[in-house]
Amino acid sequence: MRSVPFQEPDFRHDQTACFTGIDRPLHRCGGDTMTVSTQDFERLVDEHRVLIRQYAQVQARSHQYMRTQEAEIERLQAEAVQLRAALIARDTALAWAAEDQARMAAALPGLPRRFALARRVESLLDRMQTLLRERTAWQWRGAGGRLTAGQEKAVLCIGQDPMTASATRELVEQVGGRFLHHDGGDEVDASMLEASLIAADLVICQTGCVSHGAYWRVQDHCKRTGKRCVLVDRPDALDVVRVYRSATTR
Repeated sequence: MRSVPFQEPDFRHDQTACFTGIDRPLHRCGGDTMTVSTQDFERLVDEHRVLIRQYAQVQARSHQYMRTQEAEIERLQAEAVQLRAALIARDTALAWAAEDQARMAAALPGLPRRFALARRVESLLDRMQTLLRERTAWQWRGAGGRLTAGQEKAVLCIGQDPMTASATRELVEQVGGRFLHHDGGDEVDASMLEASLIAADLVICQTGCVSHGAYWRVQDHCKRTGKRCVLVDRPDALDVVRVYRSATTR
């Protein structure tokens, strides 16, 4: 409920009429007569004006507080509407997802088991890649001992897999070789890659961690120069290592 601001009355009009007869008796109590002089009346009027101004100030503060509270209530109501809308949207999305899943399960019998098998296959593939890296490292360890045949050999590792690069660096440094690395990314610098290939005596290419362009550049260089190249994460990677080992033992 909104109240109308109080307006201070104007006592300046017809003061003569207001003060007419002010000195006559106003009240009789116990035989005594009480009179109010003009000076006393003016003092009362001043006090009344002070009280009126104070009341107006309190009323203004009250109105300001009410406006602030109304704005806060409107903000909270708008926020509540937004939250309710978000909750409805989330519940609707969850309901649709549940319906889609139910339809897929009805259309494809054994779907949950297929999902479980797919996750299992993914886990086995990760494990297989880890084992292939380890086996390649051990095969390379056997061949690495023959790298230093009177002079330092350079081994270039191409790829973005830090595990393979770290294992290769460790093996090369153990036999006194020189380790080179190129990430083989999408924005590969052809001149830098070619320079690294020329400087290397043996190339190890992480086929799953290089760009298409880098892979074919490595293949082309190794075919042109006859340089040994070990392809990691491919079934024939160990065959290449065995060929390199047999060549280094001659």
